[in-house]
Amino acid sequence: MNQIVVGMGEALWDCLPEGKKIGGAPANFAYHVSQFGFDSRVVSAVGADADGDEILEVFAQKGLRTQIERVPYPTGTVQVTLDAMGVPCYEIKEGVAWDNIPFTDELKRLALNTRAVCFGSLAQRNEVSRITINRFLDTMPDCEEQLKIFDINLRQGFYTKEILCDSMRRCNVLKINDEELVTISRIFGYPGIDLQDKCWILLAKYNLKMLILTCGTNGSYVFTPGVVSFQETPRVPVADTVGAGDSFTAAFTSAVLSGKPVQEAHKLAVEVSAYVCTQSGAMPELPQVLKDRI
Repeated sequence: MNQIVVGMGEALWDCLPEGKKIGGAPANFAYHVSQFGFDSRVVSAVGADADGDEILEVFAQKGLRTQIERVPYPTGTVQVTLDAMGVPCYEIKEGVAWDNIPFTDELKRLALNTRAVCFGSLAQRNEVSRITINRFLDTMPDCEEQLKIFDINLRQGFYTKEILCDSMRRCNVLKINDEELVTISRIFGYPGIDLQDKCWILLAKYNLKMLILTCGTNGSYVFTPGVVSFQETPRVPVADTVGAGDSFTAAFTSAVLSGKPVQEAHKLAVEVSAYVCTQSGAMPELPQVLKDRI
């Protein structure tokens, strides 16, 4: 089977007070997977505009391989403003290119050769991209080693119970943080149960291979049927936390695909995400000592 690993969903610009930065979890994930030697792809859509040109240029400079369609919608942007207390507020523009990713013959061919894919809930807010993501997942050939990773990203109410349930049925690895787990529990009616028990319930209900729970500075867990791995979060000087979660997912996925045991993969994921926190931006070059672990 081919070793292609895909990050699928939003590609956009975060428009910050100090200027714009490239954003979107799929590219962050695919970039870090490529650093571990895997053939990765970013699947998304951009507009036929200057913002779209620039995104493709940045990805090319990073050596990222893409399957990005040009569509008749503006390239996605997120307006980031700071309130009086300096807390960022996000306005994710709607009706943009990544809401309208088409399912093409090329995308079907890619799905047939994909070993692992990571997708989220934000990119499914519009029906067009949601149908494309689901068709991609359904087209991937079934095999024991394949990973379909649902990295939930609950943003601005751009999700429904139906979308979440459908994605959890289609995935075999669920990645969620402690705040998202509280929200999911409220939607699904699991109140008053501790976080670990909620994770065991979801693992069993959706017949998952793995469930990854990240709890910020309080550590992270990987649940597999009958076994749980826990790793403390390293204390490091933080430059920013942008993309740290995506680098965690990428390192964990790369290690598992390389045949590493879950606990070893988990340890590497924690160390990689801690390193990314010490750097500015979501796509820093990883030290060779981390890359050599795979």
